[in-house]
Formats: sequence, C-alpha cells, structure tokens
Amino acid sequence: MALEQLSDVVQRCQALPDDSYTSEDHDVFTISGRTCIEEGDSAQVLSIVLDEKNQEIVRCMGWNLLPPLIQVLMNKDSEKLSQCLAIFNHLLQTCRPKELLIGLLEQLEQDDPVAIAESLHLLLKPLQRVLLCLGSRKASSLGMTLCSVLDQLAKLPLPHTKEQEEDDVFSLCRCCNEITDFVKPFVQEARQNLQNREGDIQRTDRVGGELGRDKEDELGTELLKFCMKTLNILTSLSAVGESLPSLVFQPLLRRRQVPGFLEEEVRYPKESLACLAYLLFVHHLAADAFPSVFSPVFALRCNMEHVCLLLSRTEESRIQKGLELYEKSLVRVEDGSLPADLLEIRSFLTVPQNLVKVMTLCTRHDLRTRGLKVLQLSIDKLNTEAKYNFFQYMLKTSSHSGVEGYVIKNIKNQIDAALQPGNSNSWFEGVQLLPLLRKVLVLPDGPETDLLQYLDRIMESLNLLRYLVIRDKVTENQTGIWTELYKIEDAFLKPLRVGVNMSRAHYERELHDTLATKRGKVKAESMLSVSVGKEKLPNMTSESQIQALHSALHTFDMIESVLVRIEELTEVKENL
Repeated sequence: MALEQLSDVVQRCQALPDDSYTSEDHDVFTISGRTCIEEGDSAQVLSIVLDEKNQEIVRCMGWNLLPPLIQVLMNKDSEKLSQCLAIFNHLLQTCRPKELLIGLLEQLEQDDPVAIAESLHLLLKPLQRVLLCLGSRKASSLGMTLCSVLDQLAKLPLPHTKEQEEDDVFSLCRCCNEITDFVKPFVQEARQNLQNREGDIQRTDRVGGELGRDKEDELGTELLKFCMKTLNILTSLSAVGESLPSLVFQPLLRRRQVPGFLEEEVRYPKESLACLAYLLFVHHLAADAFPSVFSPVFALRCNMEHVCLLLSRTEESRIQKGLELYEKSLVRVEDGSLPADLLEIRSFLTVPQNLVKVMTLCTRHDLRTRGLKVLQLSIDKLNTEAKYNFFQYMLKTSSHSGVEGYVIKNIKNQIDAALQPGNSNSWFEGVQLLPLLRKVLVLPDGPETDLLQYLDRIMESLNLLRYLVIRDKVTENQTGIWTELYKIEDAFLKPLRVGVNMSRAHYERELHDTLATKRGKVKAESMLSVSVGKEKLPNMTSESQIQALHSALHTFDMIESVLVRIEELTEVKENL
C-alpha cells in the first residue's frame, strides 16, 4: 500500500514543473516513503531515488526520508543496512544543504547516552559535508550545529574512575575526538580568512579594511564561541585571531573594542577563560605558544579572578580545577614576597573566603585537605605586613572555629619566627602585635560562649598565650604581653574560667539526669537528645548520650588544665 502511494506521488510529480509540488505531495511522499523504509521496502525506495527522472523530486523532498534511514543506520543490524546507506548517501549528494542540515540536526537529538554517542558518530561527518556545501554562507548554520552538538555531548556521563576513562565506557573520548575532526576544516577556513583579511588591510585604506573585517569575521566569531565552550580551544584560538596571553590575562588587560554583535561577556565567557588558564598553567597545554616574560606575581594576579570563579562553583570538578590552578600559580612565587597592597584587590580576599567554604562544606575529603594545603601555601607567599593584615581579615570574616584556630596557629608561628635572633620585625612583636592579640585573646560571646563549638579557636588561643608567657621574659617584654596581661585576664581568662564552670555544671547535671533515667529503666531512650552548637541531635540512645556528655566534661577539664598552667606561669614570672 505504502509503496503504491509512493510510486503514484512520484509519477504524478514527474509531470509537474520543478519545485511546484503541493503540500499534499510533500505529505504523501514523506509518509509513504518513511513507511516503505520502516517496512523493509528499502530496495524499491533506492530504485526510485536513483532514477534520473526523479532527481528534482529527491532534491526538493528527499530530506524527509532521513528519520527512518538514520534509525536503520544506528541499529546496524537490519538486512537492508546497505540499501539504506546508499539512499542516505544519495540524499546527502542531491538534497538542498539547508534542508539536509535541519533534518540531520533533528535526528541528532537523543536522550539515551548510547544513542547520543551513536548519533554523533554517525552524523558528524554528514553534517560537516553539508556545511561545507554552504560556502561563505555557513557561519550561522555552523554556530547552530556546534550548539546542538555540544548540547548532546553535555548529556554524556563523565567517567568516575581511571579504568572507565581508559576504557571510554561512555564513548565521551571518542565523541570529543570526532568533534575535533569535525571542526578542523572550518578552523582552517577561518585561518585562511584571517590571513586574507590581514593582506587586504595592508592593501586598502583603513575604512575599507574595517568593513572587510566586519563582513568576514562571522565564521571566526562562531568558532570562538565554540572554543569558549569546549576544552579543544588552544590549537584553534590563533586561527580565529585570538591571542592566548590576552585571553588568559583578560581580567587585567582591558580588551580592545571588538566589532560585532556579541557583548564581551558572551564573546569571552568567564568560566571558559578560567578553564583556558587551567589548561595552560596546570597541564601546560600550548605552553610553547605562551610567552615566558610574565612575572609569577603578574600571572598570579590575573589567575586570581579565574581561581575565584572556579572555587565559587558547587561542582567538585570546578573546585578541583580552582585549587590546582591556585596552587600552580602560587608555587612560582617566592616565599614572603607578596606585598600587603595586593590585599586591596578584591579577588585576593574573596579567594580565601571561597577556600574556607571548600574546607568546611565540600563533601570530598581530598578537596578539603587540598584546600587547607593551598591556604597555607598562600600564607607563606605573603610578606610580614601582608600576613598581619591577612590574619586580621580572616579572624574577622571566617566565622568558623577550626579556620580561626588554624589562623591563630599561624600567628603563633610568625611570632616565634620574629623572636628568633636576627629575625626581628615590627609586625609580630611590640606595639603592632597588640591589636592582633586583642582579636585573638577574647571570647566571642563572653562567659556564655559555646565552648564546644569554639573549641578549636579557644585551645589555639590558650596555646598561643601559654607560649608567650613562657617565651617572652618579663624584663624584655618583646611582644608586649606583660603590659597587656591585665586586659587579657579581663577579656579572656576570667570569662573563660566562668564559662568552663557554667558548662561543667550544666553537663554534670545532664549526665546525672541521664544516668538516673537509665537506672530507672525508662523505655523512652529514643526520645533522648543532646544539644551541640545550639542544635539538638535527636534519637540518641542513653549510652550514646552518656558518652557524649563524658566527652564534653573531658574537654572542659582539658581547657581548665591549660588555664591553670597559664595562671601558674604568670604568677611565677610576675613575682620574679
């Protein structure tokens, strides 16, 4: 039935003038032709499309046969595979490029990962062939095609293990390689256009050169948009007239006004520039095309914008790239060389805030650990004044006891270095040090401070104070601790003593009540709860609650023991 309908519509259209077919002719040809292929009559369809008398019909309507043909080609197991492939190739050769492009892009859309990989593998070369037939009018069509291809590529799962990556279980690597091959002739054409344009500018006046540039830059613009969305960018950038250093250092180097309709944020997406910097500085791709005259400090300043963006993302892959880029940018900088005025640049303060989020909120332990390592590396690169200002900033903004404790530990190390013979500096001893110590040796909420929540900060503060009273003699008072001690007692030691006593009394009462409840064999253990950091942890058994309460009481004992030791040391030294 379908074959008869197809033969009838083809015979009727043979008698019509070229391209004067009605919508009914198109519908009948499309429905009957597709049905014939689906029902296995591909040999008869092949005979019809190859008939010399039907070439005008095929040119106008043949592209409608693409869906069932591509389905057969993707399945690969049909007995009619060779016949369908012959029909497909003849349509690519005969049909109008614009219509073929639409038909092929429609069939590119898939949802299943296996189907996505197969459709890309099957259709990229035909799409390339069709686009090349468009001549100088291909720019917008190429842009549309690349956008569709990347949308499909983004649906493929990422490999999670080295074995999956090596085996290419999701065909992601194969697809990336095929996309690279797909874009090569267009990159070559853009390179040739650029060379021709440069030659034209040399031979014509300035106005004529600029007009020519506007006209011929459309292909390069579409390729640039593609480059900025993919990792396959470094070898193609020069072909579209883009300088690698100017892209990487874009945050510091104001770009020229670029003719065209794209706003700079669209033309040069920030995340794409950040990934470009990552490829260059971490993996050294295209390093031979990158000048080595830029100082490490200049490279760091530029990369800070990229690091800031990557670390602000929630995707673990982006965070990892940000950490690696920051680390690679820092290792080339000499220790203790970064001046304090760099901290006036927003990114030098935003990046540490992002690092704190990584260290405290990221679910991956290796990224949290690496974040701490990179934070310490960044501290090591600052000079003494910059370290001093940085510590003040972190104590003010981190809002995390563990991070504050780590900063206080660094302060102690800097004071220890300053007190070594020949290492004296004005920032970590004497009157300059006292404002920093006042920020450290204080309880955030006075006697009512949650000692368990602020444990890391409190213990490092006590360790710092103990170090100071042991290391600094009363007669020398290099750190100013002895003249400041009475203020420290009022702002820190006495409130801490009161807080320890209050907390111990509260937890001892909780422990007594819990033990009494357990002895009474009350069967409501699931209703017990304990508060940590003002938040209740429900559904704890009595054994777990007792263990938590004992742990808290042990913590208060530890705090008190250091407090007592500091009091003993101060009494002895003051009486000398």
